[in-house]
Amino acid sequence: MRVKTSNFGLGEYGMVLALGGLCVLFSALTLNRQSGEGLAAERELTQVVLDQFSTEGVVLVVGAENTSSATMAENVYASVLSANRENVRLVVGGPRDLRDALDGLVAETSALAGIVTGGDASKWLVLEEIEQNYPAFDSFEIVVPSEKLWPDFLKASNLLAIVERIVVIAIIAIGMTMVIITAGIDLSVGSLIALSAVIGATVVKHMGGPEASGWAVALGFFAGTISCGLIGMFAGGLVSRFKVAAFIVTLGIMMMARGLAFMTTGGFSIDQVPDSFVLLAQGRLLGVPNTVILLAVVYSIAHVFMSHTRYGRYIYAVGGNAEAARLTGVPVGTVIVLVYTVSGLAAGLGGCLQASLVRAAAPNMANMYELYVIAAVVVGGTSLSGGSGRMFGTLIGAFIIAVIQNGMNLLGIKSYAQMFTLGAVIVLAVLLDKARQSGGLRQLLRGR
Repeated sequence: MRVKTSNFGLGEYGMVLALGGLCVLFSALTLNRQSGEGLAAERELTQVVLDQFSTEGVVLVVGAENTSSATMAENVYASVLSANRENVRLVVGGPRDLRDALDGLVAETSALAGIVTGGDASKWLVLEEIEQNYPAFDSFEIVVPSEKLWPDFLKASNLLAIVERIVVIAIIAIGMTMVIITAGIDLSVGSLIALSAVIGATVVKHMGGPEASGWAVALGFFAGTISCGLIGMFAGGLVSRFKVAAFIVTLGIMMMARGLAFMTTGGFSIDQVPDSFVLLAQGRLLGVPNTVILLAVVYSIAHVFMSHTRYGRYIYAVGGNAEAARLTGVPVGTVIVLVYTVSGLAAGLGGCLQASLVRAAAPNMANMYELYVIAAVVVGGTSLSGGSGRMFGTLIGAFIIAVIQNGMNLLGIKSYAQMFTLGAVIVLAVLLDKARQSGGLRQLLRGR
């Protein structure tokens, strides 16, 4: 019996090139003149304050709250103070906070030498309006970092948004890849995301709500993940023991899980959670986002499991030919239960991540996620006929889906056009898979 292993092959190189090509395409299409940001911009603004503004007037260093401009303003302010300049004031917030600062200068009869800002805050700083509303400030400057040509797609905030969007889908796609390699399908993962999030948030709510400890949050996430794993085990048992079609079993569980999520919450969202609730998805370890670390760890484990363990080879064998695998001693039923259990656990972990990202749990969250997960697996090269597929390919496929959606959002493409494009990508991926199985595109066109 021949088993296809998960070695790195030509298909993955092709997908990496496709992903790189998409990044280049959207970078070119979103190229714009933008205000500088990052360390270079901070140094530029600091030097402007020290060199161009005298000590006679006050310099306001302004940043918009919860944006990169706030960090920039704080760093510039600290750098100027360290140079023994005391005529600077930090303003982080919104337009109202800036008006309060300007009103304070008027009340103090202090002169305004300039306003230093960048990023999002520069959008609500209009020179003419300030001059009109504050005639006492007859001579001041608004200074922003030098503009440069840079793609919106490659902005740090946008790349972070792609990673945040991909992490839930990519993690769930690990279990889905195993299921599809066995020639199965799991339509329940979207509903399991919602159920896991609701279970986790409910546990936290009953263990103190906003005052709950970190251990309560960990227990809630564990409960949500394990519950979905048990549901996945139940689905695998039905498929294995009673030979019920996986499509029907997981379709029924999809509806049951979604209904259970609504029954648990009464249809309302749960947002009475502590600050530690967001650490799983929004925290950092040594400056690296937890989501990136988690993604790397789970994919490394999945790759080793599929490539170097007995049960990993069994999964490929079952998908290649279940009857032949059974005759050679492979525990087919156990393997099927295993892959659906892993799919449930992955969906449960994804639900915890999703809840942590938005700091709330709602029974209607993650609608259509099962289709995005299946799309990532198919685009990543896993055959719907079973027997072949690679974890690295699934990860690249997830990134391809996320990059396409993100790029179309940046270009202002309507949602229905995005749905059409995503559907076309999935159909193309399936056709390429069939062509590969048929021995080439020419053989596929001949119907062989």
